[in-house]
Amino acid sequence: MASKWSSSRLRVDWRTSIGLVGTVVKYLSATLLIPLAVALFYGRDVLTFAVAFVVTVIVGLALERVEPEPDLGTREGFLMVALTWLVVALVGTVPYLLAGMGTGSTLAHPINALFESMSGFTTTGATMMGEISFAQHSHALLLWRQLTQWLGGMGIVVLAVAILPELSVGGAQLMDAEAPGPGIEKLTPRIAETARVLWLAYLGLTLLQMVLLYGLHLAGLAPNMGLYNAIAHPLTTMPTGGFSPEARSIEAFSAAVQWLIIPFMAAAGTNFALIWHVLSGEPRELIRDTEFRSYIGVIGVLTALVAGLLFTGTGIDIVTDAVAPIIGEAEDSIRHAAFNIVSVITTTGYANMDFTTWSDPAQYLLLFAMFIGGSAGSTGGAIKVVRWVIIVKSLRRELFTTVHPEAVSPVRLGGSIIDERAIRGIYAFTLLYIVFFFVATLLVVTDAWRIGQQLPAFEAMSAVAATLGNVGPGFGAVGPMNNYLAFPASSKLLMTFLMWIGRLEILPVLVLLTPSYWRT
Repeated sequence: MASKWSSSRLRVDWRTSIGLVGTVVKYLSATLLIPLAVALFYGRDVLTFAVAFVVTVIVGLALERVEPEPDLGTREGFLMVALTWLVVALVGTVPYLLAGMGTGSTLAHPINALFESMSGFTTTGATMMGEISFAQHSHALLLWRQLTQWLGGMGIVVLAVAILPELSVGGAQLMDAEAPGPGIEKLTPRIAETARVLWLAYLGLTLLQMVLLYGLHLAGLAPNMGLYNAIAHPLTTMPTGGFSPEARSIEAFSAAVQWLIIPFMAAAGTNFALIWHVLSGEPRELIRDTEFRSYIGVIGVLTALVAGLLFTGTGIDIVTDAVAPIIGEAEDSIRHAAFNIVSVITTTGYANMDFTTWSDPAQYLLLFAMFIGGSAGSTGGAIKVVRWVIIVKSLRRELFTTVHPEAVSPVRLGGSIIDERAIRGIYAFTLLYIVFFFVATLLVVTDAWRIGQQLPAFEAMSAVAATLGNVGPGFGAVGPMNNYLAFPASSKLLMTFLMWIGRLEILPVLVLLTPSYWRT
């Protein structure tokens, strides 16, 4: 046996991967200075973020010393991306643990803190906070929670490629391994420039939303949208994250705020390459893009269905005033339907009302929307619209060739022929996604039964769909106004794992478990 293993040469330079992870973590520590500044301003949790900053720097430097001169290859890239997201989430638990010590906070428990950190960086939005308030948590800690989602939205590795010269070689492979969807469009000759372009578009939309939200406040249309909230919410809108410093999410704000957030959620679920084309003076790219047209079409159809259910009372009677004008009822129905459908499809996870109070048909439509996802190259999670488009087109092709077996009928998307290998990859990913969903649901239900907990299957399915798809809230006990605290520790760890592999779209993690990856 010994001779067998000695003859197999390790093909992965794991030291290179770990060294690069250390470099990313070292530079990521700078972001802790933002909540540290907020802590100094409010005079609370200063020591928490000072210690967290030092710990993160030390961890980064220690990992970087494993391989001071990395030589990145294809295999090392997969390992580096997977480990980066895992290590960053582990480091991100430090502020939660330190702030929770001696306070009775639910985040003082390491598993809860890890869940919260992973949920933040993967832009899931599921929470372990038992109480979300400034009385329980400091402004600095809640801002760190928001900031983790903003950093994870466009991608930590994509940001690293944009600013670190050592990652410019092999950057395209790193971005493909991390970016949501089947691939990423190269917008400039150099991949580092493409990464910077994507991040600039992301930053610009974030700043624009901040200005508009605070403008509503100054205009008197959003009384409780002060400067802190106007900064905090764009940090979790554009990454389709959904964390909010308000316990009732976006329900805490006026209808004007809710209407303003809807287009920004929709933009966050759009391919950022398309957004860059629009900003560059090529708005027709939106109309030409098959995925974007399908994305808007699905949002429109589901919004109309849910709005109809709400307006007719089949969903829920939203308007409490029995004599409210019809136009008021229609506006309420359309706003609640549009907001929550866009939020779920883009996997943002915001809510402007507790949709667990809706009727079963309306909730089933939301569960269905959890599997759609945003566009490829967006910050959204789940399966992605482009995959569903290609699956539908390939199924239509199979029906056609069944009747006309001699016909040659390639699958086209936007005039381009889709490679058959890419189609097989899309089917493989979608099948894996569904298998993970059902197996994880079974494990969560079994785990609840093990401790004598009554967990309805629908709630378990929604919790798994929400974590695997990085959606955030589910239904019932894990609804948008609740949390995931009731699950046993083993289920929390499972869902933390689901958030990790869901953000990386399963395959970059699974490939690490194959013997052929590690050895010749």
